[in-house]
Amino acid sequence: MNDGILSFLLDGTNWQPGNNDGFVNRTIEHLGYSATALVIAFVVAFPLGLLIGHTNRGAFLAINLGNAGRALPTLGVVMLVLAIVGVGLTPVTVALVVLAIPPILTTTYAGMRAVSGATVDAARGVGMKEWQIVFQVELPNAWPIVFGGLRNAALQVVSTATLAAYVGLGGLGRYLFDGLALRDYPRVVAGAIVLAVLAVVVDLVFSLVQRLVVSPGVDGRASRGPRRGSNAPAALTASEDVPDVADDAPTPGGVGMDKAPRKSL
Repeated sequence: MNDGILSFLLDGTNWQPGNNDGFVNRTIEHLGYSATALVIAFVVAFPLGLLIGHTNRGAFLAINLGNAGRALPTLGVVMLVLAIVGVGLTPVTVALVVLAIPPILTTTYAGMRAVSGATVDAARGVGMKEWQIVFQVELPNAWPIVFGGLRNAALQVVSTATLAAYVGLGGLGRYLFDGLALRDYPRVVAGAIVLAVLAVVVDLVFSLVQRLVVSPGVDGRASRGPRRGSNAPAALTASEDVPDVADDAPTPGGVGMDKAPRKSL
């Protein structure tokens, strides 16, 4: 079986861009489904999380509804929408959006609430408007937590987008469902390996974007940088050049302590 997996992965025809059933084409389809769902979920959840996090109003309802969305079975959502609108991209997109909204919403809210109240009060004290406080004070400090939710949502969506093949679409799920139907297990394992590698690459891309967007002073990178050389030797040298005036300080009698006359026996 291992030889079959390697031969399937290393087969050049499976990597040709013109092959509709090849890895390149299936990966592009898979990324298309995932990106569509992530963009829709971000457009819905991110502004809502900013609003709730800034005002702290409606947090209980929104967060609990978001957490309830995590409990919904993705395949069940696909079948429900499939029964309503029929076969197509819509059932898969709706299911993936429902899956991606909770982590984006909750982490955006948590990131906004994690900003110090003293910082927000100081921003109001210098005359900043509320929208300026959101985008220039709270959001820059909340980006590390927000990106954590985005990366979590991206991994969940990429790994679950294989359900697109269940409703007759493409993507890397075709290797899983077609391989199981044909009992071609090397195809199944090879598709799972490519999917795992794709998930790792997507996470690395989001990590790079986070590194470019988030300020080094916010995520702690600045404190891990190289430290400047110590000024202790220079300070020590300077102290050696300063005359010691303590020994020559005059006593109340007007004579230095080290130069007091000795009594003869």
